[in-house]
Amino acid sequence: MLWRDVVDLITTTQTQNSFGEYVDGTPAKRTVFANKKSIRQSEFYQAHAQGIRPEVMFVVRSIDYDNETRLEYNSQLYFIVRTYSKNDEIVELICSRHPMG
Repeated sequence: MLWRDVVDLITTTQTQNSFGEYVDGTPAKRTVFANKKSIRQSEFYQAHAQGIRPEVMFVVRSIDYDNETRLEYNSQLYFIVRTYSKNDEIVELICSRHPMG
């Protein structure tokens, strides 16, 4: 499989401030190779029925994905709304520009 695209997987750790509240810390980015794909029609309609608007899918190697919840592609931030493991080597990341909820 050829890896034609590059994405930044983003991890944000939470820290506790002086008031005892948990706040997001500084995001850490990790660059990995990926393949950008369109959302399948069935995926789109199933998600849309639940109020989620999937826009794009990225395929990455399983070894490169560590349960990140966001990614950046071409300076655009995406939220990973669902993952699907194709096998032990490949993970599909279904993404939206809007967070779930």
